[in-house]
Amino acid sequence: MINKIADSIAQALKGTQDGATVLVGGFGTAGIPSELIEGLIEQGARDLTVVNNNAGNGEHGMAALLKAGRVRKIICSFPRQADSYIFDGLYHSGKIELELVPQGNLAERIRAAGAGIGGFFTPTGYGTELAKTPSGEPKETRLIEGRHYVFELPIHADLALIKAEKGDRWGNLVYRKAARNFGPVMAMAAKKTVASVHEVVALGDLDPESIVTPGIFVHQVVLIDRVATAAGGIKS
Repeated sequence: MINKIADSIAQALKGTQDGATVLVGGFGTAGIPSELIEGLIEQGARDLTVVNNNAGNGEHGMAALLKAGRVRKIICSFPRQADSYIFDGLYHSGKIELELVPQGNLAERIRAAGAGIGGFFTPTGYGTELAKTPSGEPKETRLIEGRHYVFELPIHADLALIKAEKGDRWGNLVYRKAARNFGPVMAMAAKKTVASVHEVVALGDLDPESIVTPGIFVHQVVLIDRVATAAGGIKS
């Protein structure tokens, strides 16, 4: 019998290796798998490469992971915000690497990994510093029908941490409004996907037409009490 419901966050994250590449869902404060990030801190993996839309807010979620000293490199679109002082301090002291990726490119690089695409050409970033690799080498460019394009590689990951609204024991997921954001493409791009949900439903209770992430892309589902989340000040 297939049952992907984990007994605990610790069980779901067991075996995460030092040096892993981790995709973390969330856009602003929507859809952040905060409990899973806290679990990753407790799990202890170090030297991580983390892929996220931003570099954390305040001292919670992604910022807490950075503050714990677990991240070697972050790949994101918006590293600096009014309350991104944890990242700012680490970056200016040379304690963390940054790969800045335009948001559309970031989403497509993750999607390409899940779709089995070896890379793609995009006009975004051409002629700027973003058309260079992290080591400073120029990326491949091509003139296509009179327009210049830059070649971007997919982003594969060892682990994806995402937040959904509901799930079943097969791992099928549905999301709540904008909390959906990067979750579906991240689930496809990782060797292992762990999803937190606020409700576990019986098989067949999810309308097949409404399932966004099929269970084939999900390895573990963790039930998170919504009341406890709200009490902790974490937004859905």
